[in-house]
Amino acid sequence: MLLILCATSSISNAQLKRFSIGPFVEAGFPVGDMKDVYNTGYGIGLGADIKLIAGLGVTGSVSYMRFGGKSFDVPGVGSAKYDALNAVPVRLGLKYKFLPLLYLKAEGGVANITGDNKTTAAIFSPGLGLRVLGFDLQAKYEMWFKDGNMSFFGLKAGWNF
Repeated sequence: MLLILCATSSISNAQLKRFSIGPFVEAGFPVGDMKDVYNTGYGIGLGADIKLIAGLGVTGSVSYMRFGGKSFDVPGVGSAKYDALNAVPVRLGLKYKFLPLLYLKAEGGVANITGDNKTTAAIFSPGLGLRVLGFDLQAKYEMWFKDGNMSFFGLKAGWNF
């Protein structure tokens, strides 16, 4: 009986939380021109949510992502490989919970590209997510704008405290 009361109490307190923070992992699957140059990307980061009113919230994250470069053939020379793309995306956005477990999200921000080609790209990223207690799973489409654009479909899984 005591165990049931403790579990019920922690679940009800979790529903009243207005702020959460936690780690996540993500994978990015390049599309368009980006697909010709880069392999699947992987990342790790830290995200936070602040609940506002009526299902609306503010969200933000900072992460590190790496897309490996693809190999290509150079006629008469052999093969070569594109450099990897390493970036630190910083995103801020709005999140709207339209069903008890499902939400829509739109984020913007900057991707700080590191390495030899240091630059900054603007980010726009709409997504659809599922949050069950502290577990958060999201599908998104992310675009990075800098002298054209780079786009990828992403999957993101995290835990919020």
